[in-house]
Amino acid sequence: MTSSDYWDAETAERYDESSAFMFAPEVLDPAVAFLADLAGEGRALELAVGTGRVAVPLVGRGVEVSGIELSQPMVDRLHLKAPDLPVVVGDMATSTAPGEFALVYLVWNGLGNLRTQAEQVACFRNAARHLSPGGRFVIELWIPGIRRMPPGQDAVPFHVGSRHVGFDTYDLTTQQGTSHHYTREPDGTVRYGQSNFRYVWPAECDLMAHLAGLELERRVADWDATPFTQDSESHVSVWRKPVASP
Repeated sequence: MTSSDYWDAETAERYDESSAFMFAPEVLDPAVAFLADLAGEGRALELAVGTGRVAVPLVGRGVEVSGIELSQPMVDRLHLKAPDLPVVVGDMATSTAPGEFALVYLVWNGLGNLRTQAEQVACFRNAARHLSPGGRFVIELWIPGIRRMPPGQDAVPFHVGSRHVGFDTYDLTTQQGTSHHYTREPDGTVRYGQSNFRYVWPAECDLMAHLAGLELERRVADWDATPFTQDSESHVSVWRKPVASP
C-alpha cells in the first residue's frame, strides 16, 4: 500500500485549470526542452505522469513517452489529450513499464508524494531498473523553506496571490509536511485543499541514487540550467546509470 495521497475524479477534473501556472510556456517549455535533449532518440518514462502536462508536449517533440500513474482519474484525463500514450496504473515505487528507457523523469516535487524514506529509496531503485545502461534519471524538487521559519513557527507560505494562498506546515522530526491551499472561486467562496508530502534534501537524494547504483551527473537550480547554490529554492538533478565494463 503506497503512502501517497490519491487524486480522485473531482481533483483530476479541475487539475489542469487549477494548475494553469504550471502550463505557462515560460514554466513548461524549458522543462520539455531539457528532457527532450536528454532523451535524444531513446524512449522516456515519466513517473507520476498525471494528466500529461510534460509527457504530451514531449511526445510532440518526437520522444516516445510512457507513464506510471497512481490515479486512474488522472490517467483518464491524460487519455483525452493523448489516447495512445501508454500508462501503467500503479505506484511509482514498485510498478513497472515494459522495456528499457534512455530517460526516466519525475517532475514538480513528485518524489515528495511518497511519504516514507523506504518508498523514496524504492522509487530510485525502480527508476534505475527501467534505465538502459548510460540512461538518466531526472527529478525536479523544491528545497524545503525551513530556513524562512522563525523559532517556534511551523508554517511557511509558498504562494500568495489574488486567487490563491498556500502555505506548508512541517514536522522537522519526521520530515513530513502538508501543503494547504485556499482558492477563491469566481462566486467569492473559498475552497480549501491539502496534500501531504515527505521533504528530502539534495544530499539525501544523492544517497538514494547511490543505493540504486546511479551516479550524479549534473545538478542545476531549474530547467533553465541556472547554477545551483546554497540559496537555490529548487533543484533539477540528473543521475546516470553506469555503462557496464566490457
